[in-house]
Amino acid sequence: MNRVALVTGLSGQDGSYLAEFLLERDYDVHGLVPYGRRELCDPRCQLHYGDLTDASRIAAVFNDVSPDEVYNLGAQSHVRVSFDLPVHTADVTGVGALRVLEAMRQHRDASGRSPRFYQASSSEMFGNAVSPQDESTPFHPLSPYACAKVFAYWQTVNYRDAYELFASNGILFNHESPRRGEHFVTRKITRAAARIKLGLQDRLALGNLEARRDWGFAGDYVEAMWLMLQHDEADDFVIATGQTHSVRDFLEEVFGHLDLDYNDFVEIDPQFFRPIEVDALRGNSEKARRILGWEPRVSFSELARLMTEHDLEEARAEAQGLTSETPN
Repeated sequence: MNRVALVTGLSGQDGSYLAEFLLERDYDVHGLVPYGRRELCDPRCQLHYGDLTDASRIAAVFNDVSPDEVYNLGAQSHVRVSFDLPVHTADVTGVGALRVLEAMRQHRDASGRSPRFYQASSSEMFGNAVSPQDESTPFHPLSPYACAKVFAYWQTVNYRDAYELFASNGILFNHESPRRGEHFVTRKITRAAARIKLGLQDRLALGNLEARRDWGFAGDYVEAMWLMLQHDEADDFVIATGQTHSVRDFLEEVFGHLDLDYNDFVEIDPQFFRPIEVDALRGNSEKARRILGWEPRVSFSELARLMTEHDLEEARAEAQGLTSETPN
């Protein structure tokens, strides 16, 4: 009998890669997604419309699906936007995780079935803590998003301790892919660079180019999520490459791949600065490597190339469409 997984945020970057990973292992995959959000959803998945603000809907989905594993990836996940929408971010990203945990507890008590739970925690919880950050590093959140993630992290620990649920936190450092939303800085850069290369765009406005992050490939990181739920005991793990690069480094990789100089096209726009910046994040994933046997595979340069090539193909299709629409 196939194992059953329930994934919130299935229509996002991580959810889509995780769904493919699970389907390859003969899981039945169910997703909780907002109505109309199907663009990255594998057609082999069974979709349940709803969101993390609706406790009764979450409970109903648990009763319908009766999952073996639950991956809570849903969130309002844009840090800069969280300053504009702090209450919404807290409700979805923070309290939303609590709603899932409580639905899982009630389902366990009513049915006798106890699924395993993965909470998508974030390196943003560390703020400007001294690098490298690991599982013992104190949290110092510097955004409404990070504060909401800290709340969700501790609720996961609390439900594990208080109710003996198998509930694990994956503290994932930045992870990107061609499926990253276009409003995130890495995808904003690769998409703009490709369009500039083909003459579809001439400028790229960005904020802080000196911010440094530990960037990995989302496809590698979803394997770590799964490995956490296969482990004998619930626990919390940092997932990271251990290497840090600046936004400027990413610009150099992407524009250099296209034989362009980013200095000719990039302008600094204050609107893209956060009210308070996280200067640098670098993770120490030694615990995950030792206990779970997890290793990142895609390098920073390869990640930049993958994303750039994908967006170059999209830009070519856009240019071809514009050409075909031009009157003779």
